[in-house]
Amino acid sequence: MSLQPPRTLGLLDAVSIVAGTIIGAGIFLVPNLVAKQIASPYAILAVWLFSGLLSLAGALGFAELGAMIPSSGGQYAYLREAFGPLPAFLCGWTFFLAIATAAIAWLATSFAVYLSYFVPLEAWQRQLVAVSLIGALSVVNYRGVRGGAAVQKLFAVAKVAGILLLIGAAWLSPVNHWPAAEFTMPTVSEWGLAMVACLLTFDGWAVLPMVAGEVKSPGRNLPLGLLSGLLICIALYVSANAAYLKVLPVADTARTERVAAQVAEITIGGNGGAVVAAIVLLSIIGAVNGWILAAPRIYMAQAQDGLFFRRFGELHPRYLTPGFAILMQFLWAAVLCVSGTYEALGSYVMFAAWLFYGLTVLGVMVLRRARPSAPRPYRVWAYPLLPLLFAAVSLGFVANSLVNDPKPSLSAAALIAAGLPVYYLWRRDGTVLDKIEIRRVGRAVEGGGLENR
Repeated sequence: MSLQPPRTLGLLDAVSIVAGTIIGAGIFLVPNLVAKQIASPYAILAVWLFSGLLSLAGALGFAELGAMIPSSGGQYAYLREAFGPLPAFLCGWTFFLAIATAAIAWLATSFAVYLSYFVPLEAWQRQLVAVSLIGALSVVNYRGVRGGAAVQKLFAVAKVAGILLLIGAAWLSPVNHWPAAEFTMPTVSEWGLAMVACLLTFDGWAVLPMVAGEVKSPGRNLPLGLLSGLLICIALYVSANAAYLKVLPVADTARTERVAAQVAEITIGGNGGAVVAAIVLLSIIGAVNGWILAAPRIYMAQAQDGLFFRRFGELHPRYLTPGFAILMQFLWAAVLCVSGTYEALGSYVMFAAWLFYGLTVLGVMVLRRARPSAPRPYRVWAYPLLPLLFAAVSLGFVANSLVNDPKPSLSAAALIAAGLPVYYLWRRDGTVLDKIEIRRVGRAVEGGGLENR
């Protein structure tokens, strides 16, 4: 009998994986980008709230799929069940080559940049710090999911406490620009550009379903983890922006690249920049750890279906983690860090990510029709409105990227398309579909059993 990862992750772990991965450096920097598009502080808060609720709509679609298919693999598994192995393979292929690994490399490099606030670092030293961070967190997650989850909880609590400190300092400050605030209606273009920036800041909620096979009572804890984690982030992000705008009027926010640092210097004093840099470092560690913990489960599921190198699907005999997948992810992310190619990948991975987000949530509707009697411990609210709304916005984001920023979007499409010959090469022996069917039957039996109760 093949090894199976134990279900050791509880609800608190699930919430920390969601919130800890979402909260990176974006909330400290993106308010500047939003203020460049929208002149009204009330409209700024509205776009942050709307973007958070839209992300929640997507997460609730993933929650239904995760509760229905309580196995590791996340989007790969859901696309496979809804649309077949080809789109699922292309999703996993893109996650390994670009989406997950480029995110890890970019975050780790950002960590080194912020660390240089305290310790001057040359370019090669920043690369060494970035690779060392990825390596250290990879070792923790290689040695067991419990260790990775403990790190995630620790840094999730630390970063939330840090953001609350900034919010509290701003509201206690005598500086208050809200009484002079006015409402002006943004144009559709301004709203759309601001919303894209906000949605990127909320990105990361999709990591929890990747570890669904290791979550206790997934029919309960997956939906609750996604809902609670995102609601925490929505509350923090809206509150943080309200606090920023109390201290800095919109025009000043638009001129200040590091908004949180500027606010902290006004409210805390000369050490405000150091406080923000420390909070950003804590935030980035948690976000990097979330991706390292979760993403290898996609490659593991793919390999177990015969659609990736066999070693990626093996669990470590002692630690019961996808150890080889974690190691290979570390090596590729390290290559991206050292070579700097993560910057090129980072410019177009969101096109690919949101393409797969939209398709995955459409899978909720496909599986409702194709497998109406399948156990669904959780059903998405306001069906089919929420899945349709999220899918429409996701695919609209993709179409808008193709029209307005064609070069990186076409590069992303080329990367996805490059997986086509690789897919047919892997399934050339004719056994892949048999493996998938066998595993699908096994999952159907499992889904109707005790796993979801």
